[in-house]
Amino acid sequence: MHAKRVTAMLRMRRFEEQCVELSKAGQLLGHYHVYIGQEATAVSACAALTADDFVFSTWRNHGHLLAKGASPQKMMAEILGRSGGYAGGKSGTLHLAVRELGVPTTSALVGASLPLAIGSALACKRRGSGIALAFFGDAGLEEGAFYEATLLASVWRVPILFVCENNSIPPEQRKRGQYTSSTLPAARLLDVPLALKVPAEAVDGADMDALDECFNRLIGEVRSGGGPRFVEVRCTRWPGNIMTWPELPGGAWQLAWAFGAKPENAQIVDWLASDPLVLYLRKLAAAGALDRSQVEAIDQRARTEMADAVRFALASPYPAPAEAYRHVWA
Repeated sequence: MHAKRVTAMLRMRRFEEQCVELSKAGQLLGHYHVYIGQEATAVSACAALTADDFVFSTWRNHGHLLAKGASPQKMMAEILGRSGGYAGGKSGTLHLAVRELGVPTTSALVGASLPLAIGSALACKRRGSGIALAFFGDAGLEEGAFYEATLLASVWRVPILFVCENNSIPPEQRKRGQYTSSTLPAARLLDVPLALKVPAEAVDGADMDALDECFNRLIGEVRSGGGPRFVEVRCTRWPGNIMTWPELPGGAWQLAWAFGAKPENAQIVDWLASDPLVLYLRKLAAAGALDRSQVEAIDQRARTEMADAVRFALASPYPAPAEAYRHVWA
């Protein structure tokens, strides 16, 4: 299990780094978001799901899709707008979805997928199998869609787990002109779902073992008919997570950082104290469960796989102009 968790997180991190590099090279056009620093959440949550379950995501969706088993090649092709992508290049990064994997839609609008997740959860309840899991950020609690969804989930007691990935922007980054964090009159984010009679708790998004315990327990409660649940996953925002276009401060993540080497970039030095990948690797190494040579081999496979995904995507042609008129609703 440990090697699988490390593999999954490294695949996500190397995939996202490729996206940043492609953007710098002018190959990835337009706005996009990456999941670096939050990988443990998707890995742990999706590991507890089954083929009957549904996942709803946000604009920061790459990690969620990879955790559900999506092809990096087809994902990368879609992100680059190529015909070899999951939607033939039409959805791009912000609306990535893979219906056959139980990810029917992704919305780039804050909180917009939550009412759809409730509909899927209601369908699961009526058919007697499956649950819905809805990922969203802390800003989602500022949207009416969240209150509509949470109220209906509570009244109908549908099988859904709300996963709020709270990566609020710290004050020192707000000075750089980024958006402020969510602003609520509640003392805690948890006070909101609790007021609507949805059991809620918080967990450390940098602690893989705590996440595993939390998600296995909560998903078990939801699946057994206990009604909706809410979990706030508290994450530390990665320094390269810029609201315009992400960057790689200090370059690509280095495996040596997990084994004592110190980055030159001061922001990265501070952030590594809450990097779920670094913390998990250090914990496994200290316990003798996984050594550096094993991790190096896993990382090399991840690097090779994601480089292959980029090659596949760049070799895939752009959609023919006539494709713009196919699959049009009206």
